[in-house]
Amino acid sequence: MNLKPHLYYGLVIFLSLLALGGPTHASNLQCDGKKLVILGDSLVAGYGLPPGEAYPEKLASIFSEQNGLEVVNAGVSGDTTSGGLARLEWSLGDDTDAVLLELGANDALRGIPVEQTRKNLDEIISKLKLKSINVMLAGMMAPPNMGGAYGQAFNAIYPELAEKHDVLLYPFFLDGVAAERDLNQSDGIHPNTKGIAVIVERSLPFVEKLLAETC
Repeated sequence: MNLKPHLYYGLVIFLSLLALGGPTHASNLQCDGKKLVILGDSLVAGYGLPPGEAYPEKLASIFSEQNGLEVVNAGVSGDTTSGGLARLEWSLGDDTDAVLLELGANDALRGIPVEQTRKNLDEIISKLKLKSINVMLAGMMAPPNMGGAYGQAFNAIYPELAEKHDVLLYPFFLDGVAAERDLNQSDGIHPNTKGIAVIVERSLPFVEKLLAETC
């Protein structure tokens, strides 16, 4: 079955939602004292967005007041998987219960060898698992200009690591937003406020599943 990448990832997300058995309603979760850290790059840091409009802040507006969950934005613009690994310990603190891991986009943009990206993400997840921290891995796709071979190898990192470590996978963080002009800033890379709203909506069932395992 030869599917175009966007169709393939759409199918993966649909099947993943079926496997989840439908979303867990946020109102049913009691997360008092629990802390979710969103470790990522500019896509979660809020690059180019007004204050309070970044992805972690929008999640916090859903969960924090209603469910008592602390959501921490640990996004750093320009960060690679190497940078995320290097700052992992001080980004988490000692009281983190769950991590949404969104890294790798800058690796692909810079053409960093796939095996290095895989190794870094593997080590980050391993360290989190050793601390008994629940993990949601947000997948990324290589840009087309990197070539078919690189893209195929890079895109495979996320489902393979999710299976290896038995962690929750959201197949493509920019699903529904990538390459959509009206949902991105003028650079065509970073989501605008409308794009963030789409990411929140599409990823929310997966975040709720993560929290159902955590709270």
